[in-house]
Amino acid sequence: MRLSRVCLSGSIALVASCVAGMALADPITIVDQAGRTVTLPKPAERIASIPMPMASTLIAIDGGTSRLVGMNPLSKTAIVEGVLGKIFPEAKDIPSDVTAPNFIPNVEELAATNPELVVQWADYGADLVDPITNAGLNVILISYGTEAKTQFYHQMVADAMGRPERAAEINGWRETVAAELAAKTKGIAADNRPKVLYLGRAMENLTASGNKGNYSAWYIDLVGGVNASGDVEGNGTTISPEQIAAWDPDVILLNSFEPKLGIERIYNDPILSLTKAAQGKKVYKMPLGGYRWDPPSQESPLTWMWLANLLHPDVFSYDLRSEMKKAYKTLYNYDLGDDEINGILWTDMQGDATNYAQFKAK
Repeated sequence: MRLSRVCLSGSIALVASCVAGMALADPITIVDQAGRTVTLPKPAERIASIPMPMASTLIAIDGGTSRLVGMNPLSKTAIVEGVLGKIFPEAKDIPSDVTAPNFIPNVEELAATNPELVVQWADYGADLVDPITNAGLNVILISYGTEAKTQFYHQMVADAMGRPERAAEINGWRETVAAELAAKTKGIAADNRPKVLYLGRAMENLTASGNKGNYSAWYIDLVGGVNASGDVEGNGTTISPEQIAAWDPDVILLNSFEPKLGIERIYNDPILSLTKAAQGKKVYKMPLGGYRWDPPSQESPLTWMWLANLLHPDVFSYDLRSEMKKAYKTLYNYDLGDDEINGILWTDMQGDATNYAQFKAK
């Protein structure tokens, strides 16, 4: 615990008074996204994150890894495969056995990290939450799927860390970029909005999602596109190549969750290669930066800019490389290099994809 300069310069009695004053500081009370009230005696210094997007978000909000004591194995995969592992190499050593990839907590390993706070999903039932609370651990629950929910949990965990100003900064950036995009796409006619298909999985199975609670559908609309799979019931639904051919999307987005997935998956398929997207060389793999750019994360505005430039280069002309450098300085206090940007954007893989030359270093 650090004492203030005034405390250090005073008498023993004054120091004791300062320590007592800090001990009596107001606790932090949070209402989480399940409506539960959680009270912390002080900002959490040791946090374990079970949901995948939260680990890198905690790092961004705090500007480092010192508070993160456990994470989902797929969060670590993103760190190792992406640039965050280079920015914060110590993150590779943070335990990832506190949970299975399906978010079932490993309570013994979780408790071993001695967390002051655990972050868990709000929407997947008591079986994922009760073992944590029964172990006597503080837990806050987050909910997923919309931009409003994302900004809410950013503020919630920032408050828990005693860093509310960081959430205000990050969320303010999101709101500014979203407002810019919405203002420009408002005038794009319906027949000029390309059909965009995001494939959440594409190696062993092909999966797509409808519009309800689907973050990809939200930002596809935000940047002036139409979700090609909008009539699918639910999220992560298995679909066939024949269904994709029937939709005949203008653009196909491949997820960044499957590390071996490349754009050849579409071009080498006898059915998918005949879609407008493939014929027009508009198949793009989602970037992988500090986190995967597909779902909501601290880097989401960069996703929106990237996709806006691809769908409507006549409307949007973001200098994405410059925006990425500014964002990484703000989020991670890191000077992002040109080679690192190339890796995040898969510029080698994308080759001569339509409109992709704009992202190459000049």
